[in-house]
Amino acid sequence: MTNASATPQIAAPNPHFHDPQWWRHAVVYQVYPRSFADADNNGTGDVQGIISKLPYLADLGVDALWISPWYPSPLLDGGYDIADYQDISPQFGTLADADELIAAAHGLGLRIFIDLVPNHSSWEHPLFQAALAAAPGSPERDLYYFRDGRGENGDLPPNNWGSLFGGPAWSRTTNPDGTPGQWYLHMFDISQPDWNWDNPAVPALFDDVLRFWFDRGVDGFRIDVADAMAKDPALPDVEVNPVTGHGTNDKREGSPQWDVPGIETIQRRWRAVAREYADSDLGERVFVAEAYLDPIQRLTQYVTPDRLHSTFNFDALLSEWSAASQRAVIAKSLPAHDAVGAPTTWVLGNHDSTRVVTRFGKPETGGNFATAVEGEGWEDPAERALRMHSFPTDVARGRRRARAAALMELSLPGTAYIYQGEELGLPEVEDLPEDLLDDPTWERSGHRLRGRDGCRVPLPWSGEASPFGFGTDAAPWLPQPADWAALTAEKQASEPDSTLTLYKRALKLRRDLPDLRTGAFTWLDLGPDVVAFRRGESVSVVVNFGPEPVALPAGEVLVTSEPLIDGLLPADATAWIAA
Repeated sequence: MTNASATPQIAAPNPHFHDPQWWRHAVVYQVYPRSFADADNNGTGDVQGIISKLPYLADLGVDALWISPWYPSPLLDGGYDIADYQDISPQFGTLADADELIAAAHGLGLRIFIDLVPNHSSWEHPLFQAALAAAPGSPERDLYYFRDGRGENGDLPPNNWGSLFGGPAWSRTTNPDGTPGQWYLHMFDISQPDWNWDNPAVPALFDDVLRFWFDRGVDGFRIDVADAMAKDPALPDVEVNPVTGHGTNDKREGSPQWDVPGIETIQRRWRAVAREYADSDLGERVFVAEAYLDPIQRLTQYVTPDRLHSTFNFDALLSEWSAASQRAVIAKSLPAHDAVGAPTTWVLGNHDSTRVVTRFGKPETGGNFATAVEGEGWEDPAERALRMHSFPTDVARGRRRARAAALMELSLPGTAYIYQGEELGLPEVEDLPEDLLDDPTWERSGHRLRGRDGCRVPLPWSGEASPFGFGTDAAPWLPQPADWAALTAEKQASEPDSTLTLYKRALKLRRDLPDLRTGAFTWLDLGPDVVAFRRGESVSVVVNFGPEPVALPAGEVLVTSEPLIDGLLPADATAWIAA
């Protein structure tokens, strides 16, 4: 239990900071710490770097930060391979730095989410190392999935499951005498063994992790692969993926790997822990789930009142740039979440996906949700990224669409997430040298899939040359393009039409206008190439997906993603209008 009296009183420049329902309408900014800001000038971002940029984030107008994993880790999967859930990686700082960050953020009216990675640990975690040293059938091994192999000498994996990062989802151990041993399950990288959530010691361990960080003032957790922890105990074979030759990772209903019924028990347990903090100064703690599930009713079951608070709606991230598809995403998402009393959580990009500017600058921009068949699922994101990488990118067109998409996202009911650099209009870095690629997908796929490094390049803050204020003069861990000199935060701050200025203007309006902080939403019909709706009583939003300029409803134009042409909204642009 938390000691509520130990939580300091909080000065909150954000007028909505103390709202107990703050998470229902918050704008959350994702920080990928390795690439955000490098205070100690060693080429890698760190906690002190984040602290140094908190005034920037407060001025931007967001309500909260989500900090991707900052725990001790060998960084074989960007920090999602955790060796200790109750400490800070020495590469990023110390627990004292984390405490300083939490206090400083709260003082500026910013809430803090951090990542919870409950499906797997690092193979350097002490409990996995103890499991490797223990005998088959031991309590130590029962914390993970260890199984004997199939075949005459156990030379075949226990089942045909495939890793999401390529290759089989099982790796074989070596006994102390050098002979082959049992196999262990890793749905992701070989360095990320899956926890066995059927063992009561595992949920108890994570209860301690939650309370450790909640007691330090963390406001909530983003739950990594929130649909993955529970497994069918029989671990049955699944349909073979003809591309990989291993079992598919299809998430259709009845999968033995994904969205297994035991997930519900885990989520209810976590919500009970969050409620222990309801009477503290910071209020009940909050969860947001990462889960790709279809149809949407499977996803919204995660956010019924006694389970989690919110879950990413990845349909917006997967949708193509068309009026029909975007309208279909909104039309199915809002009522599905309303039916269970949860806010819709909108996201355009993150550390796992091609940057929005680049995606919308491709000839193919995503799936068509207007014609999609529910339950059929979507193309594997890594395979789609491979295909899209071969397409040319029209960066100017992509940036226009990304600006329009941002205004649309920020005007919708619910919560909105911004991935670091989206407010600068950064494109994907598609030409990183192969010898610098760090994502395990590159190696696990036999150098077929480039992985996610292109969206993780360190941010440009200031100056005319790399490291662009990311550090002082140390080379960043991934190289920044020279043309990012035109996209630095410093340069854009003084430009009235920059993407950064657009975000600031929109976020201030969202915070100040009551109509944008309610669930009220009404469709407007302005033609097949336009998505238009009214928020509350007086704010209308118009998004023009067509090739020709369109007329706007009568009223005061509050903000547009592109300048109007003779009073008309041009193609690939969004406007907010006050009646």
